[in-house]
Amino acid sequence: MPTVIVASDAPSLRKELVAQISDPDTTVVQAASGPDAIAAVRDDVDLLVVDMQMGNMGAIAVCLELRLEESYNDIDHVPVLILLDRRPDVFLARRAGAEGWLVKPLDPLALRRAVAALLAGGTYRDESYKPVPVLVGSPTLATGS
Repeated sequence: MPTVIVASDAPSLRKELVAQISDPDTTVVQAASGPDAIAAVRDDVDLLVVDMQMGNMGAIAVCLELRLEESYNDIDHVPVLILLDRRPDVFLARRAGAEGWLVKPLDPLALRRAVAALLAGGTYRDESYKPVPVLVGSPTLATGS
């Protein structure tokens, strides 16, 4: 049975995440701050879902701290899913070493897909923030036909 930590300083977001992630085969633990999330990861945890903006230690700082502690062999690797506030934060999530991210507002189905992908050992990259390419003109306009 996988254990997932949801970390946010917003009780309403934690409640929403628990409701969307919970199922009979998953244990969901809540953390109200970045330091609480890092402390909880020391237990047997399979995934950390963390909010971008949290008090004095948000998702990027939490992810960087976990990766640092992993490099010292202080903790086992724990995949991190970051809940981003804006599209430009994708750069920061990549640099921090997160295995996945979602850009808010959250889509419950995308959240469940992301959690499933990370629990299965994969990654999840929310591509919804990318603009849809638009082709200007058509082959007939380009050739003048």
